Parts: sequence; C-alpha cells; structure tokens
Amino acid sequence: MSERGLRTGVYPGTFDPVTNGHLDIIHRAARILDRLVIGVAMNAGKGPLFPLEERVALVKAETRPIAARTGTVIEVVPFESLLVGFAREVGAQVIVRGLRAVTDFDYEFQMAGMNRRLDPEIELLFLMASEGNHFISSRFVKEIARLGGDISTFVPRLTCDRTLERVRQPTTGE
Repeated sequence: MSERGLRTGVYPGTFDPVTNGHLDIIHRAARILDRLVIGVAMNAGKGPLFPLEERVALVKAETRPIAARTGTVIEVVPFESLLVGFAREVGAQVIVRGLRAVTDFDYEFQMAGMNRRLDPEIELLFLMASEGNHFISSRFVKEIARLGGDISTFVPRLTCDRTLERVRQPTTGE
C-alpha cells in the first residue's frame, strides 16, 4: 500500500518537552491510523526550553516503542508552516488533537473551524486525555522542574533526565 493509501494523521505540537499526556494521545492515535506524522512546531515565540532539533530527537526516541507495539508508521518532522498546509504536504487526511479540559475544547473548537474553512477535506480527530494525564502540560512540567520538583510521573525517563539537565544549565540567552 502506498503512503497515499494509508490512513494518515498529523499530531502537531511544540513538545517542549514531550509528556506522558502527549504519548498517551500518540499511542491511541497510532491504534486508529496506519501512519502518524508528529509535527514538531518551531514556535520560537513560546521561548522553548529545548531547541527544535532536540525536541524532534526526544519525540523520535520516546515514540519508537509505540510504533513497535502498534505496527503504525510514526514519523517525527519539524514544521513552521500553516498546519493544514503541513497536513497536505505529508498526505494526511486527519489532524489529531488532544483535549484535557473544557478550556482546551474552546480553543480547539475555534481552531477546528478555521482549519475546516482552510481545507474541508482534512478531518479533525479529538482524543480526550486519559484520566491520569488530563492535568499534564509541558508548561507545568517545565515550571515544576525549574523549581526543583519531581517531574518523573509526568514525562518518560529520557525526557525527564534531559529536562532536568536543561533546567540546571545556566541560561545562555537563547
């Protein structure tokens, strides 16, 4: 089957850092799709903790076991374009979004309407965060890490180690 014939989805985010909540959505989407392209957004405006290349590498490392378990082709690709344009570029028919709370839904509902208007051929798939992950956000993980708290239940081991290394480094003005 060609890549165009696969049920392909895009899961976009900054993944700064990738959390157990992200991995939960990725795993669940991988059970539905044949191919999942994880789009790591450049998003320099958010002042990321990790440079783009390192975020891509971490997501690749953390999703390898999911691809092996599910048999789904998982690709991790950086992007800085309009999401629907990126989805078209990789041949996706679906944009996957995770929802944690009602506040996420309001924002995602607006984004869904805009994306639908930009390309009505691309469907949106909303997956609710699993009960144990609905409160996890990369922003909170970074804040907890910077303040010396334990982030080991919020992120996978490799990401935990790298996040703690990163927050302990003196700032270089990036």
